[in-house]
Amino acid sequence: MTDITMIRAAATRLAGHARRTPLLSSPFLDEIAGRRVFVKPECLQHTGSFKYRGARSAVSALDEGTRARGVIAFSSGNHAQGVALAARQFGVPSVIIMPADAPRMKIDNTRALGADVVLYDRATEDRDAIGAALSSERGLTLIKPYDEPQVIAGQGTIGLEIAEDAAAMGIARADVLVCCGGGGLTSGIALALEADAPGLRARPCEPEGFDDAARSLASGQIMCNARTSGGLCDAIVTPQPGNITFPIMQRLCGPGLVVTEDEALHAMALAFSRLKLVAEPGGAVALAAALFRHDQIEGDAVFLTISGGNVDADVFQTALARFA
Repeated sequence: MTDITMIRAAATRLAGHARRTPLLSSPFLDEIAGRRVFVKPECLQHTGSFKYRGARSAVSALDEGTRARGVIAFSSGNHAQGVALAARQFGVPSVIIMPADAPRMKIDNTRALGADVVLYDRATEDRDAIGAALSSERGLTLIKPYDEPQVIAGQGTIGLEIAEDAAAMGIARADVLVCCGGGGLTSGIALALEADAPGLRARPCEPEGFDDAARSLASGQIMCNARTSGGLCDAIVTPQPGNITFPIMQRLCGPGLVVTEDEALHAMALAFSRLKLVAEPGGAVALAAALFRHDQIEGDAVFLTISGGNVDADVFQTALARFA
């Protein structure tokens, strides 16, 4: 299981490879939220998403012989690009199994990073069966997108950075809002905060219709989403929280926050106009929660992640046209 020792080890392996992203702020966002808002822009990370941290952590933790045979991953795009880049940096093969309806930018970028992309139909094909066959045939190691200890450890390095920056600003108590799919980022950050900033509390943020983490935390048991695809926030659409990530979130996280797709689009437009950032819909839900669910947040400051910025042009144009 992931612990703070594993997260610190991941930080050492990521040093000089992953970018340390800054904390950004805007008085205009503070006014909307009614408190100070500090944004951790992982959309500026390599491959445009926090996923590079977990992917690099997991690939770098493999022994040389295992790594040389190559890696395989399932992803709608951001984990795909992270694994593809990490594999390329180590000079090993990667196979990424992606849904055919994933954003075109993410499919094209994953191929451009050197991965062998295998597309499947979510409705009619079993990605696990496809992956099992390819893994057996080629001797590949599966890098799971969130329910994998070394991936969680890599994502937890974001929490180490938030804790250090909060301490430098003298902020000892605050909510930390995290865009949440399967819970790898949320649980990793929560573990890091527990060790280095116990007064900061991680809270998962999700879009309506895919709020499995929020419902799971409220009920005390893992809950599934009725749908497994569709909606604008593809980057954080998962069937349910992970078996590894949920117990961590249950122990350490505050209640989940849920926003609408329109609020995510509005947050994208505000991130662009006020912070000059490009966010994808799933990557903007934590900002949307900070701005539009401010009555559900405690304290006079809030931290949040913009977890990714890999958005197709037409979706980004929709956000700007509607809310800019």
